[in-house]
Amino acid sequence: MGSFSIWHWLIVLLIVAMIFGTKKLRNIGSDLGGAVRNFKEGMKGTDEAGGDAAAAPQQVTSTPRNDANTVDVEAKSKS
Repeated sequence: MGSFSIWHWLIVLLIVAMIFGTKKLRNIGSDLGGAVRNFKEGMKGTDEAGGDAAAAPQQVTSTPRNDANTVDVEAKSKS
């Protein structure tokens, strides 16, 4: 039970190509490449934004509900 040889991988590749066809594999490859490219551009965009992306998180507030299952607790900060 060692690692697979190059012949094993070539047979797997041949079977996948026969099942899906080369056109569909090419489309999947281009879609994956586009997704990676968009992800990298998105990561660059947050880095260039600077302080806007790293700004303090917004405080979540909600109106009090009169529900019998709701427990009203007040959080205290550590000192």
